Amino acid sequence: MFENLNWWEIVGLILVALLIFGDRLPQVIQDGLRMIRNLRNMARDATGDLSRELGTDIQLEDLHPKAFIRKHLLSEEDEAALRNPIQGLVESVKKDVTGINDELKDVAAAVDPRRPDPAPAVPAATPANKPAAFDFDAT
Repeated sequence: MFENLNWWEIVGLILVALLIFGDRLPQVIQDGLRMIRNLRNMARDATGDLSRELGTDIQLEDLHPKAFIRKHLLSEEDEAALRNPIQGLVESVKKDVTGINDELKDVAAAVDPRRPDPAPAVPAATPANKPAAFDFDAT
């Protein structure tokens, strides 16, 4: 949790917390921990109630809508029927990308590596093609 903070920043955060909460800091920490404990218990109770109602074992990760539908509403045959058309598209795109990659490798191999690439033509900054400064009064 604190992998991006060094020790000086952690000490600074503790000092700021002491300045803000003063003598009440231990009580604030206890209240925060109690709240986290209560939230965990509520989540555990909710998953237990859902498991009893649905007659299956549900984990907290299963409550994501996609995972819930995949696990509890679709059979394996239904899921396979949904995946087959998409899988065909994925395979065809992979084949096309592989073909393009092979063609690019052939083109790169044909280019002489000793010859440097020509520098891109960039017009020199002259007063004629220099952009005008933003005029705040005009807006």
